[in-house]
Amino acid sequence: MRVRARPHVSVTCSQPMATDVALVVRNLLDFYPFAGKTVVSVGAGGGQLVEYGREARKVLAVDQDVAALQRLAEVVRAKGLSGSFELVHADFFDVSARGDVVLFEFSLHEVTDPAKALVHAKTLAADVVVLDHAPGSDWAFQTVEEEKVRASAEAVGRFGVRSDRIFRAEQRFADHAELLAKVSSQGPLAVERSERFRGATDIVIPFGYGIALL
Repeated sequence: MRVRARPHVSVTCSQPMATDVALVVRNLLDFYPFAGKTVVSVGAGGGQLVEYGREARKVLAVDQDVAALQRLAEVVRAKGLSGSFELVHADFFDVSARGDVVLFEFSLHEVTDPAKALVHAKTLAADVVVLDHAPGSDWAFQTVEEEKVRASAEAVGRFGVRSDRIFRAEQRFADHAELLAKVSSQGPLAVERSERFRGATDIVIPFGYGIALL
């Protein structure tokens, strides 16, 4: 596993999930044939979805967060996937390496200009797969990302969708303290919105996500 660094960064890594990650990976693999392909994965840091890499020939894992890439390196080592992953610390717009498919891992909504990111992605690969929160998701509301999600979904729609699917899942937390630990990094409004669950246990927040092929 190689780590390649670039000096300029602007694309934020994907947010960690507290949902059935194995199911997300299965849905992703059912949706798109990664087998034998070179994947440019955007927002890959953290390593939640690395299992799809078993199907791919090679994954260029791009993220601007050094700590997230370090976590990813630990995950791929633990899962025996180091030979399949090349870690790239970079601003996505600086990436020029080509592949068969560009995969946005819950990251397109974090890009300041998602339409520009999609245009750049098409210069790197014939296929672009966007895995991201669905508009109207209760979880996107909780994490104060509803406007970002709406904007990225609109950019995907304008770009031209070849196929897509929407999935329903759940974010589960034992209690308010666990939820608060998860969302506090999203800022004071996310903390405020979590107050509706104060004193609750076995918290379930609907989590909608979609996968689109462009």
